[in-house]
Amino acid sequence: MNTIAALEIKRRGISVVDAQMESGPVHVIKNNRPQYVVMTEDRYQQMMGEMDDAWELRIKASLDEVAAGQVQKGSVDTLIREIFPAD
Repeated sequence: MNTIAALEIKRRGISVVDAQMESGPVHVIKNNRPQYVVMTEDRYQQMMGEMDDAWELRIKASLDEVAAGQVQKGSVDTLIREIFPAD
């Protein structure tokens, strides 16, 4: 994992991040904790596309379950009682 302190970016400029990004995203550390991730626009777009694809697959799987009759219908109150039964 590539990391760099936010203070180092302040001192040396964004070029220090550019150099580290050659081997992948860079995690920026602020107050001793990872605070930001810097990545290329191409990698960001790829990641967003993968997320969209994952959502589409989840929705399709849910619709397939409904079509197959694998979904129970009921009220929110009934569902809550099933999740949190009264003692």
